[in-house]
Amino acid sequence: MREKITEVEQHGIAPIPPAEQTSRPRDLFRLAFGGANTFATIILGTLPIAYGLGFFSALAATAVGVVLGGLVLSPMALFGPVTRTNNAVSSGAHFGVVGRCVGSFLSLLTAITFFAISVWVSGDAVAGAAQRIFGFDGGQVLRAVAYGLIAVATLVVCIYGYRFMLLVNRVAVVLGTAIMLLGILAYGGSFDPTYSGSGAYALGTFWPTWILAVLTAMANPISFGAFLGDWSRYIPNRYRRRSLLAAPFLAQLATLLPFGFGIATATLVADPAEYVAGLTAVSPLWYAIPLIVVALVGGLSTGTTALYGTGLDFSSIFPRLSRVRATLLIGTLSVLFIFFGTFVLDIVSSINAFATLIVLCTSPWMVIMMIGYLQRRGYYDPADLQVFNEGRTGGRYWFHHGVNWRAMAAWLPATVLGLLCANTPMITGPLHAVAGGVDLSLVVTLCTAAVAYPLLVKLFPEPRAVFGPDGASGSPDPAGTPQPAAVDES
Repeated sequence: MREKITEVEQHGIAPIPPAEQTSRPRDLFRLAFGGANTFATIILGTLPIAYGLGFFSALAATAVGVVLGGLVLSPMALFGPVTRTNNAVSSGAHFGVVGRCVGSFLSLLTAITFFAISVWVSGDAVAGAAQRIFGFDGGQVLRAVAYGLIAVATLVVCIYGYRFMLLVNRVAVVLGTAIMLLGILAYGGSFDPTYSGSGAYALGTFWPTWILAVLTAMANPISFGAFLGDWSRYIPNRYRRRSLLAAPFLAQLATLLPFGFGIATATLVADPAEYVAGLTAVSPLWYAIPLIVVALVGGLSTGTTALYGTGLDFSSIFPRLSRVRATLLIGTLSVLFIFFGTFVLDIVSSINAFATLIVLCTSPWMVIMMIGYLQRRGYYDPADLQVFNEGRTGGRYWFHHGVNWRAMAAWLPATVLGLLCANTPMITGPLHAVAGGVDLSLVVTLCTAAVAYPLLVKLFPEPRAVFGPDGASGSPDPAGTPQPAAVDES
């Protein structure tokens, strides 16, 4: 029986029963776009202007980052309909059923970042708009109350689960789009497309700063890589791969709207680093209420897409925790982080650092998953992917004590090399100047993973059983049979 919106979702990371796979690729589009059609994406759009770029150069960098990130993201929608579980658990087919905890770590990193952005920005927008409308300066107390209310509302939606999230994102897509388009009337008279930037480039010169802006934009689509399976697992496997690939890619192209809103309006505020306060100050009074609406709905949308996936995945690492309990635990810890980051740390610098980590840690993980998908011809055994979660050992994906060292030996160096080449305001590696200050970290991390993993598999073939009845794509069938799964008595 299909769950109602008002019922608390009972599914954890166990395979979704085929009878309940009732979603379609268009629902995946709504969730991916709704989760990004928010103030969190707007804030990322303001950062290229804060880096010192002009309007057109910021827009070009953002468009390149969104397209590249969307291309990397799209294949991550292919796993859920086959495995009927989330992408972190699905990654056990490539990293081993224990090694898939790498995906769980990436999910946690992404969730904390984007949940923090959504609550922080939405809370500040609500506080600023309230001050503009009512002339009431509540200071830090009003901000803290706004943060708390948005965080609690996000937790409630996550606890109810997938169906409730789908409803919120349906509303967010339509309402957020309409209000941002309404911003053309609100700011059109004062917007100057010839804005050339401050000239004080974040990394000293134009091209290194422009590449930094590209990486910042890429963080948005790549951040969904660990979460697409949370939603695509509800889509039956009868849909064509083309539709599954198109849904998240088109959703990311659609995010050029909130990105563009952020870029354009950032040129209007006195200090892009204080964007939210500056935006409410320059907004017409009649637009203050729509700003509150898009802040609240958008905060819910981004926060739920991030927090839901992490609660779901955390419950898979600690099976004694249900999805609801795991969501409450992670949500509570994230709220504490938000308050600490806002009132104690520099939240903008922290977001920049986390965005860099998301791109450099998640993108090679995604590349290894994609290559593994092609090698396995899309074949996965849903039951054997659940071995670790059920306290058993063995099965197709046990490899060496539950870890596929080939994937690990490709992911770890790729991530480390990327960080060594990073050149951002918060993370500067010792090899950052190897190309005259241009950040090569993403190119290095993607190329390392794309070369190392197939090479290691070629030199040290994986067990025959992981490839299914047709064997590995493009290579002779290696020897090996699956170990029978058994209860772990230790």
